[in-house]
Amino acid sequence: MTQNFQEITRQLRCRIISAASNAGGGHIGGALSIVDLIYYAYSEYMTYDSLDSNLESRDRFILSKGHGCLALYAVLEHFSMLKKNELENFLKTDSRLPGHSEHFHVPHIEITTGSLGHGVGVATGMAAAAKRKKTTWRVICILGDGECNEGSVWESLLFAAQHRLDNLVIVIDSNKLESLDLTENILGIQPLSEKLSAFGLDVMEINGHDYTEIRKAFERQPMGKPLAIVANTVKGKGVSFMENVPKWHYRSPTPEELENALNELKSHA
Repeated sequence: MTQNFQEITRQLRCRIISAASNAGGGHIGGALSIVDLIYYAYSEYMTYDSLDSNLESRDRFILSKGHGCLALYAVLEHFSMLKKNELENFLKTDSRLPGHSEHFHVPHIEITTGSLGHGVGVATGMAAAAKRKKTTWRVICILGDGECNEGSVWESLLFAAQHRLDNLVIVIDSNKLESLDLTENILGIQPLSEKLSAFGLDVMEINGHDYTEIRKAFERQPMGKPLAIVANTVKGKGVSFMENVPKWHYRSPTPEELENALNELKSHA
């Protein structure tokens, strides 16, 4: 399974970079840091029906860092929740795929996100509603480590812990970069795991690109506590000249950069 996981996520990275090149822009770095996590959630963890976006028993997925939507689009396309090759329309006029994820035109996207700090609050509200309805569906929310600068994130986590929302999985993309600088230089949040634990969450820190560690984290079933997965990731993961380089927060590759990136990814096949 690990080999298959690596091959598919490699292909997804190629799709992300190609789409940004074709569109003339995109949040490449942050999409590459979360694509392994999103793919795992949809391939092995979540309950959903690709043909029925309104299935009541479906798990809800919230991409709070909505600017990382290229990763979500690539995964939805892979699982036929977008039209075949629809990612080629990213950012185009009349496209269903704008630069931040929107639910208006793609039924399988639960909410519109991109105003940072809001997604986790919505996810917490959904999880609370599920508890009150005594349903079994879960809520998975991915947010960025820089997004944790927002006070609304911590208010939501306090609420989630207070109400013992063990049907809520919070995944923090800890790639250590925020926009065009290190998160620590903008507004440091470390020690992140200790802070989350102090807020009453069950915390597991992992390598966010390692299949075995991702699986072990998602399989964890804390009783009476929300689960917080601190996923240590690399912004721009998979392409050496993009990794941990701030300019790849939002950029369109030149033709030469695109060729080099795709060749590098394909050499890992």
